[in-house]
Amino acid sequence: MRQQGNHWQSLTMWAEAAEQQAAPVFRSLDGIAERNQWKVIDAFQKHRVSDFHFNGSTGYGYNDRGREVLDLVYADVMGAEAALVRPHFVSGTHTISCALFGLLRPGDELLYITGRPYDTLHKVIGKPGDGKGSLQDFGIGYGEVAPLPDGSIDWEAVAARVTERTRVIGIQRSRGYDWRASYTVAQIGEMVARAKALKPDVYVFVDNCYGEFTEELEPTQVGVDLMAGSLIKNPGGGLAPTGGYVAGSREAVELTAYRLTAPGIGGEVGATLGTLRAMFQGLFLAPHLVGQALKGSVFGAAMFELLGFESNPRFDAPRTDLIQAIRFKEADQLIAFVQGVQRASAVDAHVVPEPWDMPGYEHPVIMAAGTFMQGGSLELSADAPIREPYIAYMQGGLTYAHVKYGVLNALSLLAERELIVIKPHTKPHTT
Repeated sequence: MRQQGNHWQSLTMWAEAAEQQAAPVFRSLDGIAERNQWKVIDAFQKHRVSDFHFNGSTGYGYNDRGREVLDLVYADVMGAEAALVRPHFVSGTHTISCALFGLLRPGDELLYITGRPYDTLHKVIGKPGDGKGSLQDFGIGYGEVAPLPDGSIDWEAVAARVTERTRVIGIQRSRGYDWRASYTVAQIGEMVARAKALKPDVYVFVDNCYGEFTEELEPTQVGVDLMAGSLIKNPGGGLAPTGGYVAGSREAVELTAYRLTAPGIGGEVGATLGTLRAMFQGLFLAPHLVGQALKGSVFGAAMFELLGFESNPRFDAPRTDLIQAIRFKEADQLIAFVQGVQRASAVDAHVVPEPWDMPGYEHPVIMAAGTFMQGGSLELSADAPIREPYIAYMQGGLTYAHVKYGVLNALSLLAERELIVIKPHTKPHTT
């Protein structure tokens, strides 16, 4: 193994202590991954997935049985009435955009109750009359309610904000670029109940990116009308080359399909070309790989906490998504962390990421992404907006060993640049 700097031996001793501390959490995560794996296999068996389902289609894609069965498998795995899984969704943002445009009409209103959504959705929401085809450009209203200081929903403010125009209540499961806890499926179930009590005919929509298979239930199993995610994140299992999915009620999924293709066409067409095998196999692998990534996040949190940093969630806190946030004191520390993660990659390890003005983001962003799939967030990656407070967001890792290597490389680079001091580990090990 290629050694990284003069601090490697001390770091590996700290790593041993972190792993011993996290051992009970690892066992719990293994149990979740195991049960999710069985759930996926059961769905494959129920729908008699066979080799011929992997062949794909061309042209219009009429009667693509593999595509149809993949939708059925996803619906069962997600506990939903229906699902739409397509390589034609180009990203999570595109998938969410199709869902929102499918559910909303001019004069309606979208209300996010978990605060301002992830940066890439800001231009989808847009501004009135912006001429770019955003939601507000089409006369769809928008509002948001910030969470309370403890991260819980401000239901008093939500009740004051809901009107007859409110057609969709939006929930972002993951923290995004916020220093708050991500929302568990149980918490989302409570949100659904309270939202429906305020306005029974409202659609509750969840951005489920980074959340799939981190718990034993998904939001559609607690009353959510529609949720969306990306196949280059959790459910693609590191193999799906592109795509996204929506799952939920038949009506909501159908409306999304009409937005993806055209009214009257919906999900009945769409050539899958050579993508089906990777999407089926990726889904099969996803529970295990998500478990590996979660264990890596727990290790990263334990390491940084032992070395005096703040992490969110803490290493022993419940997990409901892949994202591990780490707070730094200065921009140079944050940048070094992200560059250290890149240095641990199997792909493009020689590349040194720098902050840049990335489309869809409001501040310069630095991203480490030495991935086999471009932008694949189930693979080890890290990113951060360069703004105060200086928080880095690490996610993914197809193997626990890779995440561990990435964390150790990042800490080693911080030490090499004299941005932190790695003291020798002197505490006795426990068994």
